[in-house]
Amino acid sequence: MLKYLSKATLLLLALVNSAFLFAQETEKEEEKKDYGRVYGGIESNMQYYIEDNGLEGAIVPDDAFRSNNYLYLNYNYKRWTAGIQVEGYEQNALLNYNPQFEGTNLGIFYVNYKNEKWDVTLGHFYEQFGNGMIFRAWEDRALGINSAVRGGRVKFSPNYNMDFTAFYGKQRSGFGVSSGDLFGFDANIFLAEYLNLYEKNQDLSIGFSYIGRYESLNRYIQLENPAFDNLTNAYSLRADYLLGSFYANAEVNYKSKDGILDSQGSLSDDFAETGSAVTFNFGYSKSGLGLDVSLRRIENMGFFTPREPAVYTDFKGDQSSSFDYLESFINFAPALTKQHHSLLANIYVFQAQQSTLFEDPEVMRAGETGGQIDFFYEFKEESFFGGKYGTHVYLNFATWYNLPGVYTFNPPDYDVDFFGVGNKYFSDYSIEIKKKLNDTWHLGFNYINQYYDQRLLGGGDLVRADIITGEATYNFNSKRSIRLELEKMWAVGDREDWVGGTLELNLNENLSVYVWDIWNYGSKKESEQIHYLNIGGAFRKGPYRVALNFGRQRGGLVCVGGVCRFVPESSGFTLNFNTSF
Repeated sequence: MLKYLSKATLLLLALVNSAFLFAQETEKEEEKKDYGRVYGGIESNMQYYIEDNGLEGAIVPDDAFRSNNYLYLNYNYKRWTAGIQVEGYEQNALLNYNPQFEGTNLGIFYVNYKNEKWDVTLGHFYEQFGNGMIFRAWEDRALGINSAVRGGRVKFSPNYNMDFTAFYGKQRSGFGVSSGDLFGFDANIFLAEYLNLYEKNQDLSIGFSYIGRYESLNRYIQLENPAFDNLTNAYSLRADYLLGSFYANAEVNYKSKDGILDSQGSLSDDFAETGSAVTFNFGYSKSGLGLDVSLRRIENMGFFTPREPAVYTDFKGDQSSSFDYLESFINFAPALTKQHHSLLANIYVFQAQQSTLFEDPEVMRAGETGGQIDFFYEFKEESFFGGKYGTHVYLNFATWYNLPGVYTFNPPDYDVDFFGVGNKYFSDYSIEIKKKLNDTWHLGFNYINQYYDQRLLGGGDLVRADIITGEATYNFNSKRSIRLELEKMWAVGDREDWVGGTLELNLNENLSVYVWDIWNYGSKKESEQIHYLNIGGAFRKGPYRVALNFGRQRGGLVCVGGVCRFVPESSGFTLNFNTSF
């Protein structure tokens, strides 16, 4: 596979080596003179796709070797910092990443000045206002997301009780920028000191945010007399309160009237509505006990630049849109559900439904409403259920629905209620128990009940599933251990029943190997009754990490922190390398 490594990838490695040597020389000269500091890192994710006759629908591109490579270098001198990120997608990006990620080019650059009160950036920057519902510029390489803003940003903190942020720029799109202009303002005020709350074991803060997106509607030739403006405004108001072990926070968001995409993915003159979101979170936490409750209602909060997605055609002739790759998203709405580590529990995962979608007369939605309850309790040591070392119990309940109301497909329109629930999208109820028997043995058990209506969430069956997992870890010593996890899913709908297992061996603090497999033995289609077997390992030494995997990739959603992207079925080798300096 090494012979397929591109010149760009080798160049990145050479640059990192040079930068690392320069950083070492800088450290040696530090006592003589301050030349500043160089720091950064490299990450390379490579895949070689192979033919697999046993995997129906497996994708094998003509350029079987693909890689995503990132070199980021920063130079800091006193109050000044400058940085770049060079990205190489050779020969192309990994399957189902944004098609605009192609070749090698400069992805990010910036210059920053920072003192006790001022923080000024020119170039690319990442930022989030509040919970991100009206604005988040961020990077997640596993998902193929980089929505950095290229422009200018100023932060001002007159004292440690308040801070203000203002910016202007354009959102990154591939190696360029999108068509719309973004500008915003954010303010946070911490009131505890002014109100003498610290002495009462309390804390209180408030915040306000504004985001404006300007995009000329003249670029959409089908619009004649649109019911919305070039400028879309979004506002956010929030508060956070703490009283001892109790906490609560609330955020309200509003978006001015904006065009909504029809079933063809296009804007029209009359299909336009305002958007809103309300999020309320509260909880209680102390030693051995925790409760967290999150409630949220989102209506028509899709917020993009540009408004209409770009359309791409891949090497097979299939079409996709930029929204499929989470490109052009101005805001951020993660799914408020439990993030399971079980392989089978991640087959049917939920994505937050923030946008209005009129796909056909049977699938019309304007957002989501629902919530999640997370509970933790530790049975104390030497108690009946706790035993010698205590027992940890985790309960999680999450349920999400469409907004209730009246929906009309032709012409597209809706009138939804603020309270109540519509058709159910998804639910996930689980109990997890972790038990330490002694210094050698650790056990875990998990039961999960899932409801997933694919008819409303992309097409398919209504799925009801029950999943159990059991795991045991045996510690040979403080550095060597072996872990076995077994899983079983009983499902009605879609591909029916699954079984799976993982065996992981940590040989020492540097080296680990694993093998895992999930088997769709219960599918009604014989071609789907297949194993997704994977074998691999990882080596870590200092700042370096190398991981190798060979096996099959199950097609479906891959999620990080409640945000997901679709990956196709494939087989092959994966090599990951990263380091920092």
